[in-house]
Amino acid sequence: MNKFLKEFKDRGFFYQCTSEDELSKQLDEEKIKGYIGFDCTAESLHVGSLLQIMCLRLLQKNGHRPIVLLGGGTTRIGDPSGKDKTRKILSEDVIEKNIKNIKNILKKFLDNDDPNTKPIFVNNYTWLKDLNYISFLRDIGKHFTINRMLTFDSVKLRLDREQSLSYMEFNYMILQAYDFLELNKKENCVLQIGGSDQWGNIVNGVELIKRYSNNQTFGLTTPLITLATGAKMGKTESGAIWLDEKYLSAYDYWQFWRNVDDRDVIKFLKMFTEIEIKEIETIKNKDINELKILLANKTTEMLHGKEAAKNSEQAAKEAFSGNTLGSNLPKVNIQSNKIEEKINIVDLVLLSKLENSKSEIRRLIKGNAVKINDDVISDEKFEINKNLFKDNYLKLSLGKKRHIKIELN
Repeated sequence: MNKFLKEFKDRGFFYQCTSEDELSKQLDEEKIKGYIGFDCTAESLHVGSLLQIMCLRLLQKNGHRPIVLLGGGTTRIGDPSGKDKTRKILSEDVIEKNIKNIKNILKKFLDNDDPNTKPIFVNNYTWLKDLNYISFLRDIGKHFTINRMLTFDSVKLRLDREQSLSYMEFNYMILQAYDFLELNKKENCVLQIGGSDQWGNIVNGVELIKRYSNNQTFGLTTPLITLATGAKMGKTESGAIWLDEKYLSAYDYWQFWRNVDDRDVIKFLKMFTEIEIKEIETIKNKDINELKILLANKTTEMLHGKEAAKNSEQAAKEAFSGNTLGSNLPKVNIQSNKIEEKINIVDLVLLSKLENSKSEIRRLIKGNAVKINDDVISDEKFEINKNLFKDNYLKLSLGKKRHIKIELN
């Protein structure tokens, strides 16, 4: 088996593949270009996109060149895959802003120096915006049958649940197939990788290229990743695990990985770090907390750098040991006049953004899970005053895992 495909399987990335033997042979014979598409519905990607990013890194590791498709065109439509209703349509300005930010995030993960494997960034709006509808129907639409399109899960599941599916969304799979065709023509791209929910869209692209130009291309999908608890990857009780530090600090990102379920640690070391599989097998029986710290350090290092990973580990140690004001804790600033207005503990937690639900904050207070400078606060009416600030700081903690340093301005 080809080296790339073997590691793809060993790390748990593999779900389905079209013409696997032929793909393996081609990967052995030449360096190829493969693409993954990202819709730009938010300003940042979250951890739910990380497996696809690791696939791009694996392509580079094996000398192949990744193409990153940023869906400036298809984001204007909305992918129905896995959705219960039509996605909100965003303005062009918002989509362009999202594209720019997502591109910057992806550059952090990918090697941008080697000219042979340097990622190619494309925006499908460049070829979708000027499509002539009649010509598109005649040249591309003729290769699709409604009968076949109705069999794909992205359509079938919505219809089975008797949930509306707009004609606009129905066209999404044709546009994604057309993207693959364009990349095959323009960049000689022969591989599309995506999540398992994209299988139908990817197969459509492979078949369209075969009918249109008789070129052989391939599709490869990854499994849907869920946490051992059953929760969807990338989502937590406190919100999405964003890859942009503007929305989630390096410390909180580190804490997400440090606190994953014990049952997920080895799987995630394989999927979300580049530690060799043989080494993971060697260390898998080590103390689980050591392995969690290793996972947290490696994942944080990849996104935020070695220094941020090191600081986050140190901050966690300080917070756990009760060091009153750990120098590496994430920080939030509030105006000193807020304190003079006698802000209470519930409002302070809201300002810190550690929790955004008053009822949840009150529940935590009742459970003795809220602390200031490591002292338990048991009264939801407790008022914050300047005496609590030491050197202009105080430490706010929610449970054992969430800590923040509050600074007065």
